[in-house]
Amino acid sequence: MSKKIKYISTTILTLLLSLTLNAQQGEVNVDQDSDIDKLLEYKKDIKTSKVYRIQVYQSIDPDKADREKSNFLNAYDEWPVEIVWNTPNYKVWVGNFATRLEADRALAKIKKKYMNAIIFQPKSDKK
Repeated sequence: MSKKIKYISTTILTLLLSLTLNAQQGEVNVDQDSDIDKLLEYKKDIKTSKVYRIQVYQSIDPDKADREKSNFLNAYDEWPVEIVWNTPNYKVWVGNFATRLEADRALAKIKKKYMNAIIFQPKSDKK
C-alpha cells in the first residue's frame, strides 16, 4: 500500500512541477505615433532652469575651439554642441541633459575620447 501511495504522490508531484516549469512566451508590440519621438527630442533640447551640460574642451583660441567642436561632432553626433565664450576662454559644451543620470551616462561615453570632460550646471541668466 505504501508503494502505491509513493508512486501516486511522485506522479502527481512530477505533473505539478512540469506544469509550473513550462514558461509562457509572448510578444509585445508597441504602436506609437512617430511624433512622440520628435516631442521627446524637442523636450531634451528645451532649456529648463535645471539642466546639466558637459564641458569637453576650453581654449583661448576660438579656432581651436571650433576645430574641437567639429572633432566632437564627428565622434559623437547624438548631442547638441556649442561654443561658449566665458572670459578669457572659449568652451565647448555638450548636451542639455534634464537629469544628472542622463548626463552621467553621456559622460561615460564621452570620457573614452575626452578624459578631462566634466559635468556641470550652467548658471541661469534669470534673476
